[in-house]
Amino acid sequence: MTLHASHDGGSLVLTQGRLVLREQLPEAAAVLAEGKPGDFTWIDGVPGDGTSSAATMTVVSASAGVYRPGWGLFVIQRADDLTALGGVGFHGPPDRGAVEIGYDLSPSARGRGWATEAARALCQWALGQPDVMVVLATTEPGNAASQAVLARVGFTRVADRGELWAYELTAPPG
Repeated sequence: MTLHASHDGGSLVLTQGRLVLREQLPEAAAVLAEGKPGDFTWIDGVPGDGTSSAATMTVVSASAGVYRPGWGLFVIQRADDLTALGGVGFHGPPDRGAVEIGYDLSPSARGRGWATEAARALCQWALGQPDVMVVLATTEPGNAASQAVLARVGFTRVADRGELWAYELTAPPG
């Protein structure tokens, strides 16, 4: 499925199939970090805790002067009605050819393939950038749902990082 990248008001927008990923620049991320809906209609009313935490990471990186557009939080939306379902994004900009991703879905959006599609689209975009050679991810050992997402996208489990299971992807997902 073709991934389309465009910009809306300075924010990167990735569209693929039934999915829209809308980048949250630091000002918009600050609203989500407070647990407020911002400019979105959320499936469960407000962003989930994981999405709010990721928004905080964007705000903190901007405050520290290390934020790079395109390498923060994206809100996951249904393409047909633009309902916000969760968040997916990077833990920071590429570092020595590597980026790390994370994702979070609102409870009402889980179990329908949204996290897999969002992670796949984000990884496809990232691995198409000249400064990215590998996408990394970690999960807690008991998080079978997240591990299944990574497996469906094509990640391979590598050496654990402390108590977390670690994964990497070196080729764009199909």
